[in-house]
Amino acid sequence: MQSALSLFDLVPGKLLEDRFLIQDTSRQGGMAAVFRVRDQVHDEEVELQLFTASLFDTEEERAEFAALWERWLGVSAPTLAGLREVVELGGGLALVTDLPRGRSLRKLLDEGRRFEEAEVIELGLALCGGLGALHGRSLAHGDVKPQTIFVDEAGLAPQLVDAGITSALWMAKHLGEQTALIGTPFYAPVEQFGGSAPDACSDVYNLAVVLFELLAGKLPWSGTSFLEVFQAKLAKETPQLSARNPDARVSPELEAVIARGLAGARQDRFPDAVHFGAALADLA
Repeated sequence: MQSALSLFDLVPGKLLEDRFLIQDTSRQGGMAAVFRVRDQVHDEEVELQLFTASLFDTEEERAEFAALWERWLGVSAPTLAGLREVVELGGGLALVTDLPRGRSLRKLLDEGRRFEEAEVIELGLALCGGLGALHGRSLAHGDVKPQTIFVDEAGLAPQLVDAGITSALWMAKHLGEQTALIGTPFYAPVEQFGGSAPDACSDVYNLAVVLFELLAGKLPWSGTSFLEVFQAKLAKETPQLSARNPDARVSPELEAVIARGLAGARQDRFPDAVHFGAALADLA
């Protein structure tokens, strides 16, 4: 195995494996360091998501994680940053993916950008298209949130990044019900707090939270701690946009579609992004 990379190796100008020249740090995920690099073999800029050796408990676990990505190669949709290659790097693994366009939706929201109903429907439809491509192959994104949605300067033309990382790590580590939540508490459904693996139905929930936030300028729940958020999600009634932001303007029809996506009980939600998208398309 190659010698493990240290954080000091991952700086702009560093050439990895005589191939990937680090240009800049793209973002820092919970499980991977993400870099904008120039692939000198293909002479183009791509994104490199590096999972260090320390993430894996055994060589078998690392090998299983790598094997899981075979199913993702070739998945293509305009709203997905496609996976190009899986490479061994510095004792760990790296995913070579398309370089995402624009900026994260999180940055726009933090700057105070608010979205009109027509924009939210447009974004939702586009994102359902990308997620539908995954769900049609029995794959799931696993962690849809503003940080993993990149948009153009107008806040539209979305592109999903980090698809499959959460669910692949879950499977490689054989976590099952032995763990607490992997994902993001504010966007994850109740079943993931209890150890259920991400799937198409949890992606629907993730996306419904994002659409709610775009319209209200706030998350559906007011809690700030892990426990507060979990308890709020146990409520039988889904949050109302008007309750979270009285100034939010949204039609009852769109609110009803989002509320179904936010249902606490899995059987009450849309089963996948195709059905969610069809409901949004009826409003477009």
